[in-house]
Amino acid sequence: MTIPRLPLGDWIEATINFLVENLSFLTKAFSEITENGLDWIEAGLKAIPEWLFIPLFALMAWRLTRNRGVGLFCFFGFLLIWSMDLWNATISTLALVLVSTLVSIAIGVPVGIFAAMSRPVYRLVMPILDVMQTMPAFVYLIPAIPFFGLGKVAAIFSTVVFAMPPSIRLTCLGIKQVPGELVECAEAFGSTRWQRLFKLELPMATPTIMAGVNQTVMLALSMVVIAAMIGARGLGGEVWKAIQRMQMGDGFEAGIGIVIVAIALDRILQKLGSRSKA
Repeated sequence: MTIPRLPLGDWIEATINFLVENLSFLTKAFSEITENGLDWIEAGLKAIPEWLFIPLFALMAWRLTRNRGVGLFCFFGFLLIWSMDLWNATISTLALVLVSTLVSIAIGVPVGIFAAMSRPVYRLVMPILDVMQTMPAFVYLIPAIPFFGLGKVAAIFSTVVFAMPPSIRLTCLGIKQVPGELVECAEAFGSTRWQRLFKLELPMATPTIMAGVNQTVMLALSMVVIAAMIGARGLGGEVWKAIQRMQMGDGFEAGIGIVIVAIALDRILQKLGSRSKA
């Protein structure tokens, strides 16, 4: 016994083709703005010589975290990356992660705020986030190519879609966890909804929001290798190149570089989050 095949894939493909044809002006504008911004950030970071960038980054990490170990790790870790001749790839990865994180936060935090403020928005957004977080990462490369072609913009698009859910979820969670007694006190003193949001709820939700930012950065870094398949370059591109050429040593070196960058950013953001909680 057979049942009729549901042409779900055909419907999805037709929808994507329709959006590509009718939203090309938006995708071109997004591509131009994103690529220019990424090029400026990357050029600015590469303009700083390695011997100056490394101690400055380590000093910034130490000042932000007040932890000597984090500063020393950043110094010797990035020194190791320089010695492995992966500096330009690392700077490209940092620029990609920075742009992807900024776009993810710019979209995710407002959506999380509206989800916390509105029950219908919450009910609409949460199932979408469930699908986004359970979808295999490779699937996000499929719509990126017809919309933006191969290159860094497509990599940023797929990285943003993959990394954005934690910022939405934790922003919403942080606002919802504000004690009801404090909300009632704010209302008793005549605060408007927006005053209560900006003067009470967002400040108290900052540690949770920072945890979402931290997870967004980590997910963006985890997407680096996958996004290299559509032109992300950077350290992920080095790993992908090593896989294609069966150069195991080069692949592990690039992987170590990704680990160093991930640990450095994770420790800095964790300390910032704990400081905002204090």
